[in-house]
Amino acid sequence: MTPIQEKISMSEDVKKQIYETIEAHKKMVAEIRQSAVETIAAAARTIEQALKQNRTVYICGNGGSAADAQHIAGELVGRFRRERKALAAVALSTDTSILTSVANDYAYEDVFARQVEALLKEGDILWAFSTSGASKNVIKAAQLAKEKGAFVLAFTGRAKSKLEQIADICFCANAESTARSQEIHQVAYHIICDLVEQSFCQ
Repeated sequence: MTPIQEKISMSEDVKKQIYETIEAHKKMVAEIRQSAVETIAAAARTIEQALKQNRTVYICGNGGSAADAQHIAGELVGRFRRERKALAAVALSTDTSILTSVANDYAYEDVFARQVEALLKEGDILWAFSTSGASKNVIKAAQLAKEKGAFVLAFTGRAKSKLEQIADICFCANAESTARSQEIHQVAYHIICDLVEQSFCQ
């Protein structure tokens, strides 16, 4: 052991908390393997088809989900694992001038819907993240996207949410803990990015 390791003591309570978190994550991974494989595959096929028809994937969410939106856009515009052409994806959480002006002049509830109104076209995809499934700004954006003839892919963390009711496809990582839902969202969207990328390398 190093001198630093020797100084670190871990109580049984801390160890138990770490183990419980790991076990909760493992249980949720097992659940998506059991029940959500087809949903993940369908989401990947839908995104692939839209991109091959020169459509755009727009992604939105709040907080950690905003970071997920940026992460996904980076994987699609850049690359995930393979060399291929850039894929059209935009995170609606990144333009601070738009976000702050709309929040100030209208309402925070409109920060994504205003961008949907300006940017989305029929056949595009709105990939909407809300762990509660009830985020007002995400709901409003999803409703408008549907009205414009776009496809809505939802990632939620609560079953039978309002966002799920609006969505064409919904991947639900159902958990009381937002953190656990977000971890499973990342597993799912990494698989989706991998499958989509693979289809552009064949």
